Amino acid sequence: MNPLPTGRLFGTETGVDLVLTRTFRAPAEDVWASLTESERTARWFGPWTGESGPGRTIKVQMVFEEGQGWMDVRIDDCAPPRLLKLSTVDEVGVWLLTIEVSEVDGVTELKLVHHREKREGAGEIGPGWEYYLDMLVASREGKALPSFDDYYPAQQEYYETLAVSE
Repeated sequence: MNPLPTGRLFGTETGVDLVLTRTFRAPAEDVWASLTESERTARWFGPWTGESGPGRTIKVQMVFEEGQGWMDVRIDDCAPPRLLKLSTVDEVGVWLLTIEVSEVDGVTELKLVHHREKREGAGEIGPGWEYYLDMLVASREGKALPSFDDYYPAQQEYYETLAVSE
């Protein structure tokens, strides 16, 4: 498998936004459930525990990562089934994420935005998000899950040389 990278970088007042999208022939509520219900996130990212809601922190297990560790994820904002803002803090630093879900005529677009202070690191981060979003697609379609080896380092150069749009 040779998945093509799709991410884009946009300049912001505080840095850059790495933006990736996926489209589904499904209602927004069903796509939202794939993002927010633990038994469904377990299929493509990892299960989570805790009490969810804006201002609360849940624990997410990274089952597709080496060591299958857990991380804290704070829910900064949540407006089902349209908007989810999350932040994580780990050894790599703070990650600020926005997920927007919109539906038109039974087709739902998911837009993942990773807010960054600088573009450095995009060569590692971009392929990771491509992989996870394709994991989401495969899990929803009942297909075999992709291998991370198809994304990294194959997509690294694309993201390292990606031009920043205004």
